[in-house]
Amino acid sequence: MAGERIAADAARGPSHADSSGAATGPEGEPPPSEHDRPALPLRPAFLFLRSLRRGLARGASPLEALGGAAVGVPGEAREAFEAALRRLEGDFPEDEWGFDEGFAETVYPLLELMYERWWRAKAVGVPNVPGHGRALLVANHAGVLPWDALMISTAILREHPLPRFARFLVLKWAFDLPWLSVAVRKLGGAVASPYNAMRLLEEDHLVTVFPEGERGVGKRWSERYRLQRFGRGGFVEIALRTGAPIVPVAVVGSEEIYPKLANLPAMARVLGMPNFPVTPTFPALGPLGAVPLPSRWRIEFCEPIETAHLGPEAAEDRQLVLELSEQVRETVQEHLLEGVFERGAPFL
Repeated sequence: MAGERIAADAARGPSHADSSGAATGPEGEPPPSEHDRPALPLRPAFLFLRSLRRGLARGASPLEALGGAAVGVPGEAREAFEAALRRLEGDFPEDEWGFDEGFAETVYPLLELMYERWWRAKAVGVPNVPGHGRALLVANHAGVLPWDALMISTAILREHPLPRFARFLVLKWAFDLPWLSVAVRKLGGAVASPYNAMRLLEEDHLVTVFPEGERGVGKRWSERYRLQRFGRGGFVEIALRTGAPIVPVAVVGSEEIYPKLANLPAMARVLGMPNFPVTPTFPALGPLGAVPLPSRWRIEFCEPIETAHLGPEAAEDRQLVLELSEQVRETVQEHLLEGVFERGAPFL
């Protein structure tokens, strides 16, 4: 359940979603379009990146460098940043998955800043996400870091009439990085596996999965928004066994934050990564190349596909599993193409 502060903010916040799924302002008036939304001021962002680079060049740890760079971040976000770093280094209550609701609430202003100002995101169809109980959110995937999962969760916290945290599954390699794995777990991440997905759904969580897996992360720039194969329908089997509705999610914007020009498989094997992408900024800028580009995002939550009436035994019907998997894939692909057109220019 989302924390009281986030729920209160969402109840009176700058935008809600009406019954059609379109966002409205606090008094019901249409909000400014995403094209009218001001971008994050460049000077604070530049100061943050410059300070981060200097800290890393001096040999500081990633957490120390981030703490020092926070001086260049605007006031409220800086306070949230510093509080988040304190919680990363401290001993605070977590659930059995490592999720720390206090940490997630502390980081929320930073994620909201990224959502609203850096990526100028627009959410569509948010009420299609159930306000209670289990549900499986199935989305397209891009980028080595799970920004898409975090922005999906942020959209639900900001725009849903009953905001709640969404858990998400990520590739195992992310949990081999000490400083990243702690943050991912505290924000609701878990290692991608059928067992973890089923357990989270049985606990009545929202669970975001990315059936493209490594294939999604490895897409080149020329392949963006062209969905890769959804495997053998494992996510459908999980939904059928748990009776969870499937909510297809089309994320536009995430496939431009790290424009992949090439891949270095030898480096990927050495580092244990699914791939080692070469982008316009990475590895040329070192760790700063991990800073995502400020593309415009559009996140669409499509109508849910109910599975409870089919029963757990339906998971053994291979034809049904493959048909539902392809139905979800076609839905996400269709709405991706529509979303790219609706969004317009990716960076303007």
